[in-house]
Amino acid sequence: MNTDPYPSEWLKPWSWHGIPVGIIAAPAKTIETPDNNNTKSSPAVLIHGFGACKEHWRHNIETLREERSVYAIDLIGFGSSGKPISHLEGEEEATNGVRYGIDLWSKQVADFVTTELGTPVHLVGNSIGGVVALAAAQKLEKAGIPARGVILVNCAQRALDDKRLSEQPRLLRWGRPLLKNLTRQRWLTTRLFKTFANPRAIHKVLLEAYPSGANVDDELVQLLLRPALAPGAEEAFRGFINLFNDWTAPELLEVLQTPVTMIWGERDPWEPIQEARRWRRFSCVVALHELKGLGHCPHDEAPEQVNPLLLAALG
Repeated sequence: MNTDPYPSEWLKPWSWHGIPVGIIAAPAKTIETPDNNNTKSSPAVLIHGFGACKEHWRHNIETLREERSVYAIDLIGFGSSGKPISHLEGEEEATNGVRYGIDLWSKQVADFVTTELGTPVHLVGNSIGGVVALAAAQKLEKAGIPARGVILVNCAQRALDDKRLSEQPRLLRWGRPLLKNLTRQRWLTTRLFKTFANPRAIHKVLLEAYPSGANVDDELVQLLLRPALAPGAEEAFRGFINLFNDWTAPELLEVLQTPVTMIWGERDPWEPIQEARRWRRFSCVVALHELKGLGHCPHDEAPEQVNPLLLAALG
């Protein structure tokens, strides 16, 4: 098994506020022309979902770099990026700690675009990376270098956010204070995390996320397992499961000017396609591509179907 499939020169070190960030920087195969009006020369920035990493785009990068540079970024707390201690609202801020959430990750992505690339890009996000892409696009609009477009691949819907509490069954609404108290307990979140950070558990979750079972292989299990075993990995998990009041996709889609394309595996067990269909009401949404038989990560489950859609959306 090839555990390091990328040339060493593609693995670019970057530091964000003193935190190391893992980057795959894959150059375009064809010569790029730096033309601000040419979308084919605009780089693509790929943003993974929760528990994943930049290598989760393993079946997409080579195809996407036909005509443009491609960057895959490890969000803080994941992959080879730094994993600072988490601090939650109401807690004393830890030295070198961070408040994990959409604002942190979208600032990381937006700063990478503005400081390292300095040119309009396409943002591509899977799962929670989709919400991060939308929030980063909003920040880039405000910075005066709006993204060419955003592509959502089974974007996280964040059904447990407090703003959607009325949609939950009465028992879950009643138990929300207890749930919030429990998820703050580091002893509990660390124990929960360790139950998932093993090959058998990861493989089981992948088979749920990839209903066809395609591309659920040892390489995938290992690329997800290695960062999960790194010191501090449980802190991002603690931060994530405490995101009870953060950005949701509809809040961002309602105000975004950047065009948005959605790609969705219709058998996603966690992010129902019915909700994605409702997002077509937003003026920034230009297309929704529904993929039969595919799940939460169709870009990895069936890249032969998703890559052409990505290329078309990239222009």
